[in-house]
Amino acid sequence: MRTKFDGWPNVIYSQQFSRRWIEQQFLPLTDEMERIFRRGGCDLLKGKGMISFFYEPSTRTRASHEVAMRRLGGDVIFSTENAREFSSAKKGETFEHTIKVLCRYGPNVIVIRYDHEIGAEFAAKVSNVPIINAGDRAPGQHPTQELLDLRTIFKHRGEIDGLNIAMVGDLLNGRTVRSLSYLLGKYKKVTIYYVSPGPLMMKDDVKEYLRRHGVLVKELTDLREVASKVDVIYQTRTQGECGAVFDRRNQELGYFMVNREILDLMRKDAIIMHPLPCVDEITREVDDDPRAVYLTLQIDSGTFARMALLKMILAPKA
Repeated sequence: MRTKFDGWPNVIYSQQFSRRWIEQQFLPLTDEMERIFRRGGCDLLKGKGMISFFYEPSTRTRASHEVAMRRLGGDVIFSTENAREFSSAKKGETFEHTIKVLCRYGPNVIVIRYDHEIGAEFAAKVSNVPIINAGDRAPGQHPTQELLDLRTIFKHRGEIDGLNIAMVGDLLNGRTVRSLSYLLGKYKKVTIYYVSPGPLMMKDDVKEYLRRHGVLVKELTDLREVASKVDVIYQTRTQGECGAVFDRRNQELGYFMVNREILDLMRKDAIIMHPLPCVDEITREVDDDPRAVYLTLQIDSGTFARMALLKMILAPKA
């Protein structure tokens, strides 16, 4: 069980954000950040420095945080990925010592991806600068991903209330679907369809949280049953690094692929999302469909969301 966490200016869990903050501060600021990005950036964070320290490989999360920092005029003063292999962690250095050492280099913020749950929360307890959780493992959370996902849905639909969404695949180990579920619990008349094989179903703690907050939760094993009903299909990969294994081609387990058959069932105004990387859960023919936003709007929202968070943390009065 996780310990109590006080929150801002650290970004650790989706639960720490209120709907009012999201709608009145965060979302409008992402639009401002988009305008700044399109103009080529600004010097709002000039003189500010970020350390990007990842214990697991990353493309989008690491790149977008670093791009966001530089587009706002700040500096990435140190960056590494797969730190479990390419830092003193391989020699046995404790996580606490690593964070304390990084703080001595004078960053204004540390973005960290840890390969165990509550890593970011622990880092925040020993750090003297803000910590941004870039994804905890097993199953953990990924709050900045879900803020960008929420922005993606909002930019497409204009609202979150009344959303019907199918979350598909390895829901047991997926940190993104956990965090997004927590955020959706803040909205009204939301229905979530969890589509997964029996052994990889969403954990009960999340489902109980959603039911307490009035979200309708339905579980099934065939995406075709709901593809025509939902506003969003949120596809996920199988988390092999967590030991998850299932063959999507084995229809005795169910139907968890997004392909031409699913496209034909979907509404014209629905969208397909994916936190990426995508392996075999979406066929390549889907990429060019205008409803597939995981290589377009969703990626853009990642940059603008992280620019907004960095601005709010490092220059709240600017």
